[in-house]
Amino acid sequence: MEYQIKGSVMQTLEVRLGQGEAMYTESGGMAWLMGDVEMHTSGRGGLGKMLGRMLSGESLFLTTYTCRGSQAMITFAPEAPGKIIVFELAAGQEIIAQKDSFMCAEDSTELAIHFRKRLGAGLFGGEGFIMQKVTGPGMAFLEVPGEIVEYNLQSGQTLKVDPGHIAAFEPSVDFDIQMVKGVSNILFGGEGLFLATLKGPGRVWLQTMTLPNLAGKLAPYLPTKSD
Repeated sequence: MEYQIKGSVMQTLEVRLGQGEAMYTESGGMAWLMGDVEMHTSGRGGLGKMLGRMLSGESLFLTTYTCRGSQAMITFAPEAPGKIIVFELAAGQEIIAQKDSFMCAEDSTELAIHFRKRLGAGLFGGEGFIMQKVTGPGMAFLEVPGEIVEYNLQSGQTLKVDPGHIAAFEPSVDFDIQMVKGVSNILFGGEGLFLATLKGPGRVWLQTMTLPNLAGKLAPYLPTKSD
């Protein structure tokens, strides 16, 4: 399998498959294709994993594209302006990602829901409780709004982040969500009630834009029913 990421603000992922190679994506994730490609849509993993994908923001069904000729080309396009992150996962290697960020992956990988072990992060943090886990072996691709900033945290090194800006992190990174301290910070800080704490070792990928923030900026300019 070969791939090429094209574009800058609204990137596309062009994948070239050899005979017998396959990629899967959520329903509607493919933009265009060329060659002899067999398309198969299924629950992939049964009812439990289907419901897990629904909770993590993905569609119930996944579509697998298999090259039946000597070569085929498939292009995937993201749902919002941003960047595509590439992961080449070894057997058993995992990456934890924000919900609804999965774009596509080789057929050999596994996509599953990922719950944070600490209930406080889920009950109060909102974003960050229900996430996605992709397990290798194989190539996996995530789509993330905005630009990407990557940090390689050393053991014990801590990064505090607005939860909506977390794109992905390695399982070795300890993740928790805590309430912002100080009444004035909560009422007037404008950063929300909670901050995520990411503690190394491990790599972290942050996104510069969140879709809720983008929607909030656009909302005043959108027509309403009374208009």
